[in-house]
Amino acid sequence: MALVRQSAEVLLGDARSDRLHTVLAEQARIQFDTGVGDGEVRSWRNSLPAFLSDLVDAGLGHVEVLLEHKLPHSPKRVDVVLCGRSPKHGRPVYVLVELKQWSKAEPYSDDLVRIDHYANPVLHPVEQVRRYCEYLVDSTPALAEQPGAVHGLAYLHNARDSGVWGISQYAMDDYGRLFTLDTKGQLVDRLRALLDREPAARDDSRRAADEFLGMRHAPSKPLLELAAKEIQEREQFVLLDEQQVAYSLVTRAVDRAHASRTQTVVVILGGPGSGKSVIALSLLGELARRGKSAFHATGSSAFTSTMRRHAGKRNRRVQTMFKYFNNFIEAERFGLDVLICDEAHRIRETSVNRYTKSEARAKARRQIEELIDAARVPVFLLDEHQTVRPGEMGSLSEIRAAAEAADCKVEVVHLGGQFRCGGSEFYDTWVARLLGIRGTPTSWSDLVTRTDDEFVVRSADSPREMESWLLAQRAKDLGTARIAAGYCWTWSDPVSQDGTKVLVPDVRIGDWHRPWNAKPDKVVPDAPASHFWASDDRGFGQLGCIYTAQGFEYDWAGVIFGTDFVRRGDHWVAQRDNSHDPAVKRADDLHFATLIRNTYKVLLTRGMRGVCVFSEDPETQAYLRKFAA
Repeated sequence: MALVRQSAEVLLGDARSDRLHTVLAEQARIQFDTGVGDGEVRSWRNSLPAFLSDLVDAGLGHVEVLLEHKLPHSPKRVDVVLCGRSPKHGRPVYVLVELKQWSKAEPYSDDLVRIDHYANPVLHPVEQVRRYCEYLVDSTPALAEQPGAVHGLAYLHNARDSGVWGISQYAMDDYGRLFTLDTKGQLVDRLRALLDREPAARDDSRRAADEFLGMRHAPSKPLLELAAKEIQEREQFVLLDEQQVAYSLVTRAVDRAHASRTQTVVVILGGPGSGKSVIALSLLGELARRGKSAFHATGSSAFTSTMRRHAGKRNRRVQTMFKYFNNFIEAERFGLDVLICDEAHRIRETSVNRYTKSEARAKARRQIEELIDAARVPVFLLDEHQTVRPGEMGSLSEIRAAAEAADCKVEVVHLGGQFRCGGSEFYDTWVARLLGIRGTPTSWSDLVTRTDDEFVVRSADSPREMESWLLAQRAKDLGTARIAAGYCWTWSDPVSQDGTKVLVPDVRIGDWHRPWNAKPDKVVPDAPASHFWASDDRGFGQLGCIYTAQGFEYDWAGVIFGTDFVRRGDHWVAQRDNSHDPAVKRADDLHFATLIRNTYKVLLTRGMRGVCVFSEDPETQAYLRKFAA
């Protein structure tokens, strides 16, 4: 999907008439719902005329150009994709281009650069476009089968070599080369070497663009399937933009800690599906390969247990790398090089619980202080809108205050976009509006008619219909599917039936009865343990709740709204009396409503390819039917 598609010569005419940036801005308003900022519009106005002029001067005015092309299953957009025919072999060729207005840039670390007036370092432009190429090929089987079909370049059209000399020494390859104003002649030579200048190639360029836009894309790599390879073998995930910035800031902080014995806290903020756990696993694997002492920790029993099971399935020693936040009460100060705190919004006030020994209780401090003191580089990955239980207090402000009190340097990275939910530009916006977090509700069909968004949203008239639809999706392509619900029904212990333990069908809606997932430490034949409900194929047929779904993903998500959160008129009402969650029911009224809203936000953002919703409350069901249509 691109905002604009046309030949280079037509686009250059629009740019010279000062129209192109307004056309892009209008398409962005249509396709992205929220549009784009003034800074991006200015960059289009300044960068595109320069590059398009060079392209036409190179004799490539006939080449088909895609502007602001969205990568598959990703929120990231490539500035320019050139579609043409190779002069060498006549096959389709695609050139990804990143344009920068910078006139000066300085190296910051291995793959980061520092730009004047930017608050934080950014990814080296060659590395940025290289990773876009890698990601595109990884996500597109047809391109993976055509070696040499994809190339990348970064063009700093305002920069003289003297202003960017420090970053020009970066390693180059077919996926990433750097050009400046001083090397414009080399840029032209490169483009001519990749794209056929013959007038007869015009039709081939159009066909190449048609083929490119029609290519099938494979879903993004599932987290759990690659966890073991990521940690034990080599890098499996391609990190993009802010993800790679976060990764590099951590590795740089590790190097700095080793050289100067300093402590740096890195905070990585991102919404559901923004890649936090992918970054965490990538870091854990790289640090292990470097021989650094590093642990991964969470506050979720289900998430940590699943990581141990999958990442350590071939090596039990790897399982010991996955810990809980409350394992560090008695940890030696700076005993680790790095402590990676995933799902850090689940940090609690204290690590003490009923199982904590008396001698450890005497040493206990605030949990955030224990985690910071445990490593030279503590890393916190969190989403401040995923707190779902009273006492969870992981937030940027809390972490920053504790870090500054410990005299630590603090670095913060904000992750952009959504890699779950098909990389949909719209789905996060739709969920936020549906739940009254921001904006007014918008029907899904109104959003997706503006673009070719691949994510599927629908409602069901009954849980039986939802279950049938999910089974059909799963059968079509062997994808994974789960149904999760608000905690509005009793959760019973298993009972004996003919001498065998079975789950009790506690969730009863009309004549449809299904059990919750198994309780922790309750073994039930043919049902996965509660920790593995989201990752074990046997989990379908039981309903998950927030505690077994949070942190996980599956292809197709069913979400049943209970009567703890209902629509009344033009607003949502949280109903404490209808909740069966003993921990959440203890919260005050304002906090209770926030926790319940966050619960449904988490459940709605587990699906990678689609979601189906239902409520047993008639007024809420009518609301969902209207806006999920």
